Amino acid sequence: MNKFYITTAIDYVNGAPHIGHAYEKILADIIFKHFKQRRDEYFFLTGTDEHGIKIQKTAANMGVTPQELCDKNSALFSSAWKELGIEYSKFIRTTNPEHKRIVQKIFEQLLSSGDIYKDSYEGKYCTGCEAYLSDKDLDENGCCLIHGTKPEIIKEENYFFRLSKYKDKIAEHIKNNPKFIVPAFRAQEVLNQLENIEDISVSRSVDNVKWGIPVYSDPSQIIYVWIDALSNYITALGYTPEGIGDILFNKYWPANVQVIGKDILKFHAIYWSALLMALGVKLPKTIFAHGWITINQAKMSKTTGNVVSPSTIMQAFELENSDPLRYYLAVCTQQGRDGNYSDEEFKERVNVDLANNMGNLLNRTLNMLVKYFDGEIKKEFICANELTEIAHSSILKVKEHFDNYRVAEAASEILQVVDEANKFVNDNAPWSLAKAEKMEECGRVLYSVLDLMVYVGTLIKPFCPNIAAEIARQLNFDIDMRLDELKPKMIPAGKLISKEDIKPVFLRLDSEFADKK
Repeated sequence: MNKFYITTAIDYVNGAPHIGHAYEKILADIIFKHFKQRRDEYFFLTGTDEHGIKIQKTAANMGVTPQELCDKNSALFSSAWKELGIEYSKFIRTTNPEHKRIVQKIFEQLLSSGDIYKDSYEGKYCTGCEAYLSDKDLDENGCCLIHGTKPEIIKEENYFFRLSKYKDKIAEHIKNNPKFIVPAFRAQEVLNQLENIEDISVSRSVDNVKWGIPVYSDPSQIIYVWIDALSNYITALGYTPEGIGDILFNKYWPANVQVIGKDILKFHAIYWSALLMALGVKLPKTIFAHGWITINQAKMSKTTGNVVSPSTIMQAFELENSDPLRYYLAVCTQQGRDGNYSDEEFKERVNVDLANNMGNLLNRTLNMLVKYFDGEIKKEFICANELTEIAHSSILKVKEHFDNYRVAEAASEILQVVDEANKFVNDNAPWSLAKAEKMEECGRVLYSVLDLMVYVGTLIKPFCPNIAAEIARQLNFDIDMRLDELKPKMIPAGKLISKEDIKPVFLRLDSEFADKK
C-alpha cells in the first residue's frame, strides 16, 4: 500500500511532441509528485512507441532509416519532458533490445497457451489507429471516426488473440470495480464496446510491415502494435513470463494508475486487460482517461496548421521555467473532459491565480512583517485561529481529490485556501491595526497568513515546483516534507526575512520584469 506506480501512454514518434502530449505528461507528473509527498516508494514510467507501418512510411518519405527517425524523435520527447519539469523514473523505448526480447517471450507464452492462433483475415485497416475497423467505427462516408481517413482493405494471414474469450471477465471486473475506469462516465462506453468485441489481429506479415519485432517462432510475421506497445508497462519493470529477475515488477505492479487519452481507452480497458488476464497478471487499479486539448476551441490538426508545441509557448512568453504552463494545463479542464488552450486564457489565468492571488498574498504579508516588525516573528504572534482549521482541512480535501485523480479540482481547492487567506487579511486589516498601535494583534494576523502559506507552498509544489521552492525559501521551511509532516505553527519565533530577500514568487506575464529575474 505504500508504493505508487504511474504510467502514461507512450508517444508515437512519427512527429514531434505537441501540447496534447505535454498535457498528459504534466497531468501524470503532478499526480506523481503529489503521491511522492505521501508514499515511500514510487515509480513513474513514460516513453515512446517506435514500431509499425507509420514509422516505416514516414522514414521512407524522409529518406532515413526507421531507427534513425526513432532516435531523433524519441530524443525530442525526452528532452521536452525534462524542459517541463517532468520527473519520470524511466523513459522506455520499444526499440530497446530488452523490451523486444520480453515481448517475443510474451507472444510465445500466449501462443503456447492457445490464446494466440493463426488465421486468414480480410478487413478495413486504419493506419492512424493501427487497427482493423468495423462499420460502427466509420462515418457515413466510410471514414475513420477519429482520423477522418478511409481505411485500406487488407487481406493476409496473421496471428489472432482470443479477445472474445475474456469479454465477460472484463465486463464483470468493470462492474465490480467502480474505480477501474476514471472518470466513471467512461465505463459505460467500454461496456458498450465489449458487447460486439471480436478476436483481434496481433501480427502483420513481414511482406507488409517490416519495422517491428519478429515473432520468435515465425519470422514471417511481425508482432503487431498492441502486444508490443501495451506490454511496455510491465517490460519496463523487468517482467518476464517465467518470472525471473523481475524485482521491480513484483514491487510496483499492479500500477496504481495508468494515464491515457480518451481515444485509446478501448485498447487499454479491453485489449490490455485481456492480455494481462491471459498472462495471469493482475489488472491495473485504475485507468484514467483524460480529454483532449483544443487550440482556440479547434482540434489540433497538421492539416489546419494549429499544432502547438510546449516549447513554442515557453519561448513566446519568455518563461524562465515551466510552472505557468504546468499550472494552466492542469486547471484548464475538469476530470476527463476536453480543455482548451489560448494565449489570452493562459495569460489571464496564471496572472490571476499565481501572481495576483497567491504571489501577492505572500509578498504583501512579508512586506508588512518587515515594515512593522523588521521581518521578525515574535513569540506572542504564534497562535491558532480560523486559518489553522482551513489549512488542516485543505490537506484532507486535496488528498481526496488526488485519490480520485481530480487534478484540476485539487488545484481549485488550494486556490480557494488562498482566497480565504486574502479575505482574512482584508477583514482583519493589519495595516489598520498597526496604525492603531495594536501591534500584537497585527503580528498575529500576519503570522496566521504566513503559517497558512507553508501549507499552500507544500500543496502547490506538484503543480508549480519552482514557485513552491521560492515560497519555501522566503518562509524558511523544507519544501520536500511529506504531507503528514505539515502542522500548524511551523514558522518559529525569530528573524524570518529581510527586505532585500523578499521577491515576487511569480511576476505577471505582462510585466516588463516578468521572467527576467
